[in-house]
Amino acid sequence: MKTKILIVEDDANILLGLEEVLRSEGFDVAVCSRGDEAAAAAAKHRPALVVLDVMLPGLSGFEVCKQLRANGAWVPILMLTAKSQEMDKVIGLELGADDYVTKPFGLRELLARVHALLRRAQPAGNGNGDAAFSIGAATIDPKTFQLRRGKSVEELTAKELKLLQLFHAHPGEVLSRDRLLNDVWGYGYYGTTRTLDQVIVSLRKKLDDDADKPRHLLTVHGVGYKLVA
Repeated sequence: MKTKILIVEDDANILLGLEEVLRSEGFDVAVCSRGDEAAAAAAKHRPALVVLDVMLPGLSGFEVCKQLRANGAWVPILMLTAKSQEMDKVIGLELGADDYVTKPFGLRELLARVHALLRRAQPAGNGNGDAAFSIGAATIDPKTFQLRRGKSVEELTAKELKLLQLFHAHPGEVLSRDRLLNDVWGYGYYGTTRTLDQVIVSLRKKLDDDADKPRHLLTVHGVGYKLVA
């Protein structure tokens, strides 16, 4: 089966160009031209990646991104923006986007970012990446994006799941903030380590009875974090 990509773009010329170049690369392509129809299109087509414009009728790309993540969609999101200000990029990334391309963009750059995002997403959806694993009393199921601890069931975001998988693969190892950001958010991440710290706080609340006294995700001051099983 071909890898499916959903393009959400209201500019007919850009949409046609993206559709043609992605099809020429061997991808199966679905399209949507309205922000308020994007979530339904993603649910219908179940793409491996979403190319999402920021300026859309009905609902902005930022809101679409937020909506997809709130619905538990793990799919990588590549945002297209005509805005070059740093804060606009940071907003999209902190809402859950994985990367961005600023208009006007070169097709070779866009393709490179598409392939990079698909490579990064692959471990979470193939082979051992689907296997459930435990951290302390918690069991994490990548297939359902859920963390179970006793009778409690917590929903995980895509970034939370990737972080837990990374920590689980390196128990006891101190992982620097730069490494965590590069491996989970990607080398193109344009934000700050504050985003990572916020996700760690969220995970501690889900893993421990008292997030202020974490037992599993420990801070190594001046370096990063480590997992103590």
